[in-house]
Amino acid sequence: MGPLQGLRVIELASIGPGPMCGMLLADLGADVVRVDRLEPSGLGLPMDRRFDVNARSRRSVALDLKAPAGRDAALRLLDGADVLIEGFRPGVLENLGIGPDVCHARNPRLVVGRMTGFGQTGPLAGAAGHDLNYIALSGALHAIGPRGGKPAPPLNLVGDYGGGALYLAFGIMAALFERQRSGRGQVIDAAMVDGSASLASIFYGLLAAGNWDGPRGDNLLDGGAPFYDTYEAADGRHIALGPLEPKFFAELAQRIGLDPRFVKRQYDRRLWPEMRGEIAALMLARTRDEWCALLEGSDACFAPVLDFEEAPRHAHAVARQAFVTLDGVVQPAAAPRFDRSQTAPPRPAPAVGEHTESVLLEAGFSADEIAALRAAGAAR
Repeated sequence: MGPLQGLRVIELASIGPGPMCGMLLADLGADVVRVDRLEPSGLGLPMDRRFDVNARSRRSVALDLKAPAGRDAALRLLDGADVLIEGFRPGVLENLGIGPDVCHARNPRLVVGRMTGFGQTGPLAGAAGHDLNYIALSGALHAIGPRGGKPAPPLNLVGDYGGGALYLAFGIMAALFERQRSGRGQVIDAAMVDGSASLASIFYGLLAAGNWDGPRGDNLLDGGAPFYDTYEAADGRHIALGPLEPKFFAELAQRIGLDPRFVKRQYDRRLWPEMRGEIAALMLARTRDEWCALLEGSDACFAPVLDFEEAPRHAHAVARQAFVTLDGVVQPAAAPRFDRSQTAPPRPAPAVGEHTESVLLEAGFSADEIAALRAAGAAR
């Protein structure tokens, strides 16, 4: 089920964007086989596999890639694959003996998706880092945070997932599309520093046009505009207002009782401090849920600020079946949606090596070969 049914993906176990990319492909129907380490310590926060949402809907084979027998087994799996996802530092895959040149000599159609922070080339290519470091280098982090305060980490959504997993998945699909013409796979150099810079493209344009020239928290989309910000309600919870267009701001003003003079001068920055003060005072007059009753569903561009426990229970999320419960764990459903190629419900994350035997048998290994791998300590 799903539009990617029939796509065969080998994912070498990693953290952050690699697993999420694998989840995105698996959610849409790809057969994703994760090659786990025999002892997967150090790959992330220790947790019960039920809670490892990004590891759902794939199978697990446990191989020791440093052992010649484990490496050879991985190469045989790649012989029948469409895609390889790996998240090692540059050069590690080559040192293991399963670099792109080796893989393409055996399977010229293989698409190799390489996920790194700084990229395969450049003076920082071999350096360690995490999401925060990559988005700092791309310029994105500098723009996020309160006015007069320091840059604020936006979870790890901008680097790991937005600039990493999504760009890797997009690159994989683009390479698969090109393969239809050429018949050949290729290598994708997906770097989080590149992806997060790409996500910020509009802001580089605004900067060049002179429309992003204030300090952090003083611009149109970073909380500087009083009509594009969050506000505290009477109960201490928060609401988000975003009526950028004059007609939407006019509706908000009419519904909350904002002085009409602010509507006429919505983009007059000299008026923004006073406008912010009046909006803040008005928002403190009602609770968050009272504002929902008055504004939600209107063209005032309003939404309550929900936490991770509230969001799945919201009426809109319920109506769209935007969340699923798997083994008692509430988690987002597959996205996006397709009118014909409906996706199957997600499956729990596998235990390490849970499918070693079945996957190897599918790849043409004999029972004796599998037993030999186990006996040599190259598989489990």
